[in-house]
Amino acid sequence: MLRKRPDFLAANRGRRAPTPGFVLLVRHRGDEDDTIRLGITVTKKIGGAVVRNRMKRRFRALAREVLPEAGIAGADHVMIGRSGGVERPFGSLRDDLRQALTRIAG
Repeated sequence: MLRKRPDFLAANRGRRAPTPGFVLLVRHRGDEDDTIRLGITVTKKIGGAVVRNRMKRRFRALAREVLPEAGIAGADHVMIGRSGGVERPFGSLRDDLRQALTRIAG
């Protein structure tokens, strides 16, 4: 899990794939570690604390489900919440994440 600001800023220089519910940023770290790291950002523009925390919980569940099989090894993945992500069905978010990873990887 990414927690430090320099990690998020470094991921911002990577590849990006916008979707209706979130923007996915992926950046290869360039070290020998194949660990897939995740960072989540949801701003106050999206809503209050309850809405932001719900969105972060949904993103974590989504990442647990999709990233082990479709994530890019040795890369940092950052999900930036968009206003449409709160109401979007979980199945649609899952499909969006898979498509975004495919676009970035290929």
